[in-house]
Amino acid sequence: MDLVFEWWTWAVAALVMGILEIIAPAFVLLGFAIGAGVVAVLLLIGGPAFVGGTVPMAVVIFASVSLVAWLVLRKVFALKTGQVKTFDTDINQG
Repeated sequence: MDLVFEWWTWAVAALVMGILEIIAPAFVLLGFAIGAGVVAVLLLIGGPAFVGGTVPMAVVIFASVSLVAWLVLRKVFALKTGQVKTFDTDINQG
């Protein structure tokens, strides 16, 4: 069986991208992690036939879910347009 259709491959990819998102937060890798997690769950539930049975279809599902997740994360967590992030206190002040 092709390694792309193993659910654990997608789960490991999701975990790695989630960890990398903690190191470099920008919501991009988190969107990819969500996309890979969804593909992993789909493969775990129904096998390769559940994602179309072809590698391009699995990649299309991954890309589509990642894009939607990224757009939702940006909408929910990003600063409003024209708003600047400011800090009133210094973390080094006691």
